[in-house]
Amino acid sequence: MPACSLRSIKNASFNGKRVLVRVDHNIAADANGKLKNDEKIRATLKTIELLLKKGARLILMTHIGRPKGKIADEYSTVAVAMRLNKLLHNVKVTHMRSTVGPEAERAAAALQKGDILYLENVRFHPGEEGTAAQQAAFGRKLAAMADLYVNEAFASCHEYEEASTCAVARLLPAYAGIHLEKEVKMLGKAVHKPRHPVVLIVSGAKMETKIPVIERFLKKGDEILLGGCIANTFIAARGFDVGNSTYEENSIEKAQEIMLESEKKGMAAIHVPRDVIVATDASDGAEKICLPAEDIEGDMSIFDIGKVTVERYMQIIAKAKTIIWNGPLGLYEINRFSHASKRVAEAVAAATRNGAFSVIGGGDTVDFHVKYKYPLDAYSFVSTGGGAMLEFIGGRPFPAIEALS
Repeated sequence: MPACSLRSIKNASFNGKRVLVRVDHNIAADANGKLKNDEKIRATLKTIELLLKKGARLILMTHIGRPKGKIADEYSTVAVAMRLNKLLHNVKVTHMRSTVGPEAERAAAALQKGDILYLENVRFHPGEEGTAAQQAAFGRKLAAMADLYVNEAFASCHEYEEASTCAVARLLPAYAGIHLEKEVKMLGKAVHKPRHPVVLIVSGAKMETKIPVIERFLKKGDEILLGGCIANTFIAARGFDVGNSTYEENSIEKAQEIMLESEKKGMAAIHVPRDVIVATDASDGAEKICLPAEDIEGDMSIFDIGKVTVERYMQIIAKAKTIIWNGPLGLYEINRFSHASKRVAEAVAAATRNGAFSVIGGGDTVDFHVKYKYPLDAYSFVSTGGGAMLEFIGGRPFPAIEALS
């Protein structure tokens, strides 16, 4: 996506205004209502606090999960509203059990300066992701409750069209939140005229979301380090047996094309794991073995990259001047298969201390750092977007961000 200038909240007046703020508080809660983590809420605090300081009356909205236009208690915004209330001191946060309608309109109209009204999940309403006509109608109802609009939900901006990110932004004076503005600036810095060598570390389950990024960095980058199920697909594309490992058989041909393309002059090198950590089951008690990729057979499954590959990746990272990392390299949820992700985290942090510009992102990447207590401030920038980060650096236009230009 090309660099663009966004309307910032920093120099705008919000005194006494009702401001509709689209945040990204898409955080899973357990059966007891406890959130997985609150990093996404914390990422929006600077914008919320600045708007409150400027005398705004705030109406917050987010989506959680994919309820597809139906009410589902497990996707309610109650838990995130309660957590926000604890993080903000001396601020009244009122949760609304609806998104639009007479009750929500009355609550919005009654807001005082410094108050926050937190709406229910916007995806409970069929107009959020519905037809163009449904989105326009839902957008008008949301816009009717406010005077101004702020988008602080970068992670939701890669959806092609949604009422809360696009329709409302076309109906009200629209501004970019502090973190969204920083996302565009910092990701743009990593993509537009980056310092070389440029290293892309990419992992995850779905090839289709990673292919545009890999193809772009074949031309713009220097080294592409693969992990996770994506690496498994590339191992299979090299003709090796991957046993019971998760991979995408229908993407093998595409992986082969990418590897052939990387061999051309001037293209970035694709690094496929040479050795891997295998086990017969995914558990902390599983017996794990480090094997060359060509020796996998039978009921073995790949759960992490191997020691030789980790060392090679760390050496490449140490020489990098720009690093982009999306996705832990193994089944990090189980400690026995988190080794590669830990070593890569340490290597990227060390390279950053030595002057490299580093960007990490993706929900699992952040969750890995929280789980194993690896500091997120060790990097130049932490993106709140997973798919949004990938699609932004992959060059796809974002209508929701263009509406803020």
